Amino acid sequence: MEDKTNLLDLSVEEIQQILSGIGAEKFRAKQIFQWLAKGITSIDDMSNLSKAFREKLKGISRIGMPRIKNKLVSRIDGTAKYLLELEDGNVIESVLMDYRHGISACISSQVGCRMGCRFCASTGIGFDRNLSPGEMLGQILTMQSDGGKRIGNIVIMGIGEPLDNYTSVLKFLRLVNHPEGLNIGYRHISVSTCGLVPEIIKLSQENIPVTLSISLHAPNDTIRDKIMPVNRKYSIDKIIEACKIYTEVSKRRITFEYALISGVNDSRENAMELGRKIKGMLCHVNLIPVNTVEGNDFRKSARQQTEVFKAILERSGIETTVRRELGSDISAACGQLRRSSSEGRDS
Repeated sequence: MEDKTNLLDLSVEEIQQILSGIGAEKFRAKQIFQWLAKGITSIDDMSNLSKAFREKLKGISRIGMPRIKNKLVSRIDGTAKYLLELEDGNVIESVLMDYRHGISACISSQVGCRMGCRFCASTGIGFDRNLSPGEMLGQILTMQSDGGKRIGNIVIMGIGEPLDNYTSVLKFLRLVNHPEGLNIGYRHISVSTCGLVPEIIKLSQENIPVTLSISLHAPNDTIRDKIMPVNRKYSIDKIIEACKIYTEVSKRRITFEYALISGVNDSRENAMELGRKIKGMLCHVNLIPVNTVEGNDFRKSARQQTEVFKAILERSGIETTVRRELGSDISAACGQLRRSSSEGRDS
C-alpha cells in the first residue's frame, strides 16, 4: 500500500490543508470532494482539473477504494453480499438490500470483532484492526457504483463493533452526511452496538441524530452473560440507563435488536421480563431469527414462538417487528461469507 494520504479519509477542510502544500487554490478541495462522492477510483478521472494539477495530487494522495473480491446475489430477494478486499489485503463484508423505501447498505466498521458474541458469525474469525473513515465510505461508494442505484439508507451493523471504533465511525458519519458529498441524512443512518455504555452517552452529545440500535438479545444478565461477554462489563440495567440518556438528548427512538434463540431467550417469561424492563421507553424491538453458525448449536425459534413473544411485548405497549430474513441463500448475515471464504487472509 502506497504511503500516500487516502483522500476518502478527508473532509473538505482537510483536503484544503494538503492542497496548500502543493500551492493549489482552496476551491479545488470542494471539487475533489465532489468527485470522490461520484465513486471514482482514479485521480485521473477528475476531468475538470488540469493534467498538471492531477499529477501533483497523485504525488501526495490516492483514492483507497476497496476491490470486489466476491459477490453473491440472492435469487430470493435480490440482496447482494460483497466480500471486499482492502488495500492491505484484509477482507470485509458489506450488504446491499433493496427495500420498498429505497436501497439500504449494511457496512462493516472493523476487520474482525473482539466482542465475542456467541451467536455471531464474526466471532472466531479474529480481530485485525479498525477501519478508517475512508474505508467505510469506500464500501458505500463501491456498492453504489456496482449496483447502479443510489444508496439512501445506511446500517453500520456488519463485521465489528462500531462504538469500539468510535472516532473513525463518527468521522465517517460526518463525511457521508456532507451536502457536497453523498448527503445522506443522519436520520437515514443506524449505528448498532452491543452496549458500550460510555460511548453511547458520548454519542448522545455529538448532535448527530442517527438511530441507535442496541444488540440486547436477552431480558436479564444471567442469559446475556452466557451469550454476550460484554455484558460482564456493562449490565443490561446500565445499558438501558444509557439508552434513556440517548433518547432524552437526541429525541430519537432506540431500537432494541433481539435475536430469538430456541430454548435460550425465547420463552413467554423472557418476553414478559423484557417488557417490564423497557416499558415506557422511546423504543422499538426488532425480533431477529438467529442465524445458524458453524461452531454453535443455537437454532432460531419456531414461527409460533416468535409470534407469541411479539404479542406479549405489544401488550406491554412496545412496538415490535420481526425482521424479514434477507439473502438467506447467500449467507448474508455479517461474518458468514468472510468466515466461509477459504481465500480470506484471516480465514
